[in-house]
Amino acid sequence: MIQGLYEAHLPVSDLNQSIEFYQNIGLELAYRNKSGIAFFWIEKGKSWIGLWEGEEFQTPYHPSLRHIAFRVELNDIKKAKDWLSSRGIVMRENFGFAPKEPIVLDNPPQAHAAIYFHDPDRNSLEFICPVEIDTYNESEMMYLSEWEQATAQGEVK
Repeated sequence: MIQGLYEAHLPVSDLNQSIEFYQNIGLELAYRNKSGIAFFWIEKGKSWIGLWEGEEFQTPYHPSLRHIAFRVELNDIKKAKDWLSSRGIVMRENFGFAPKEPIVLDNPPQAHAAIYFHDPDRNSLEFICPVEIDTYNESEMMYLSEWEQATAQGEVK
């Protein structure tokens, strides 16, 4: 029955500024109304993100609020820091890891590579891709390059 996630929503303080930001990261504006709401396609016809202008942007961040993760391919996540930088966006530290490259999240039996950044209202955005599904054993979080090296040497799994 469920085929995927269709929509997610974030609060923003300035809809025009947010529209510019989300277009800058490659999303297509699908709809905008005069009430301070805009929708962007993530995958056209499959999923979108709604931006709502209002005071709710002041809600304190928590991982269950004001966070969206965008699925990307492994080759793209490896280039994400430079790709974001070329658009004036800075990766941010997360889980105590400096923003130098993707990190591998330890969520057995899955492992995912991820990077994190903020939109203009400090909503938490993430690029994420699976690197191992259904077979990953508990390990430590580490940088993607370290995970790839450890996996090649048989030290992870």
